[in-house]
Amino acid sequence: MGIIDIESLEGNDDVHVYASLTESQLRNRLNPDNALFIAESPKVIKVALQAGYDPVSILCERKHIEGDAAEVIAMAGDIDVFTGSRELLQSLTGYRLTRGVLCAMRRPALPSVDAVAANASRIVVIDGVTDTTNIGAIFRSAAALGIDAVLLTPTSCDPLNRRAVRVSMGSVFLVPWTFIYDPISSLKRLGFVTAAMALNDDSVSLDEPALKKEPRLAIIMGTEGDGLSDKVISDADYTVRIPMAHGVDSLNVAAAAAVAFWELRLSAR
Repeated sequence: MGIIDIESLEGNDDVHVYASLTESQLRNRLNPDNALFIAESPKVIKVALQAGYDPVSILCERKHIEGDAAEVIAMAGDIDVFTGSRELLQSLTGYRLTRGVLCAMRRPALPSVDAVAANASRIVVIDGVTDTTNIGAIFRSAAALGIDAVLLTPTSCDPLNRRAVRVSMGSVFLVPWTFIYDPISSLKRLGFVTAAMALNDDSVSLDEPALKKEPRLAIIMGTEGDGLSDKVISDADYTVRIPMAHGVDSLNVAAAAAVAFWELRLSAR
């Protein structure tokens, strides 16, 4: 491990991963073996390391080397730790670091849908949700409320986006996830009953007893504005609504997901 004190941004190509690369460039679709993501804050980095994610380097304020970052630096092993003043690091990253610590990590190869769903009884499908805060919040609720896996359509935000990771408080490292291209047919093939969350006239209430008794259930969540497509709704086994009061017609997708996860957990849990 080397502590590398940065006095200037000039000539420090190794730290550009924290500044000059976009989320798309970090994903490095042309060379997936070199794809990276950025984890922010000691607590989130610790969760990632404990989950087996592979660190590449750490960037932190000088004062945190023997403070907030000390534990994750020790856990990360023989990697470079770049450090500098708060002002220099903020000029590098373009934002104030949360607790003054970032970690570049390698992206693992994504598992197949079959592997993610193999032992699952409750799955959430995130269909077309692009807001990073909502993605992070849904993952946090999924981890806390008994969802076994998360599947995302390709039009959804990447769960390893820096902000999504931070909002999830590291929960993206705790729940198995991958992308899915044909949710309804794929999940039916795997023995799941599908429940589309939508405000249709023929939807059933979230507290419908039959839903909770389903041994394998996939809860499909769409965007707040447009919701799920007509095809997804028509192909699903159930269309489900959350009963509401005072004329409120909908909830934020992350809030709705948390309510659905709690209500639709298996009775035995």
